[in-house]
Amino acid sequence: MRTKGTSSLATPSERAAKPATIRDVAAAAAVSIGTASKALNGRGRLRDETRDRVLAAAERLGFRPNPLAQGLLAGRTYTVGLVTGDSYGRFSIPVMLGAEDALGSGQISVFLCDTRDDPIRERHYVDRLLARRVEGVIVTGRRTEPRPSIGRDLPVPVVYAMTRSADESDISIIPDDEGGGALATRHLLATGRTRIGHVTGPERFQAARDRARGLSTALAQAGLEPAGELLFGQWSEEWGRQAADILLHAAPDVDAVFCGSDQIARGVAETLREAGRRVPDDVALVGFDNWEPMALGCRPPLTTVDMNLGEIGRLAARHLLDAIAGRPAPGGVLTVPATLVPRASTRRST
Repeated sequence: MRTKGTSSLATPSERAAKPATIRDVAAAAAVSIGTASKALNGRGRLRDETRDRVLAAAERLGFRPNPLAQGLLAGRTYTVGLVTGDSYGRFSIPVMLGAEDALGSGQISVFLCDTRDDPIRERHYVDRLLARRVEGVIVTGRRTEPRPSIGRDLPVPVVYAMTRSADESDISIIPDDEGGGALATRHLLATGRTRIGHVTGPERFQAARDRARGLSTALAQAGLEPAGELLFGQWSEEWGRQAADILLHAAPDVDAVFCGSDQIARGVAETLREAGRRVPDDVALVGFDNWEPMALGCRPPLTTVDMNLGEIGRLAARHLLDAIAGRPAPGGVLTVPATLVPRASTRRST
């Protein structure tokens, strides 16, 4: 016996032209919209026959629930904010892509906000994100020095990635710059180099100091010292060219250079070439960042250290999802190990 109202189904052409709505499902199952909603969302007390009839109608019509509407009913928006001070996107974009990989499995969207290193602009974006009812915030940047927290007692969890909160109760996830420096140095030692110089960025940067410390520690463990002084300067190719000239005069027998960035390494490579030093036969060269336009554009292609920014983003997102689910981790600083990417600039000739 056919139940009254269940025969009012849309034709295949009508379904193709317009997606079925919950109103269509309710009409097809001969129930109210409220009853259809309860049946589809597994809420409320309904007779099994009524629930089965609604589900069958939804399947026949090809009805797909709206995740946003479902989320709003459950008090969720399935969105998080990503606040960055890295206007160039050099670091924040890989972090964001890693975060999206982890958040995508939970069907959560990301709002990206560029503060341009302006605290007032940052406060404005945080307020706007909270007004949009985001479920959490990831804060990222291009420096690992401690920075002010975006605020205590916020109504949503916050995780810092590729930057560090000055508030020890916050979770901060940063690259292991010191470990990366040691990794690069051990690689050079493994190729038989013993006179290793170092050219890096400004000493006021935590990353520059940590990478230099990693070099010094690895050399000390091998019973060696750096070739010449540790040369701190700028994150630029021009500084790399100038510093390589200084290093060659101070330590003419240098057989390897570890650089604090790929940009610096390209400048060093130019000066070595002009001085008649072959890379890697005479002087091996390692950079830092694995910034492919720089590393692959170097001649020869540059061995470098990858900070694993995508993994930093993924780990930040997983911590944020746990906090959203009511399982926050204790505050503190987590480091993500670096990875060596070997290329021709340290490869021995056969």
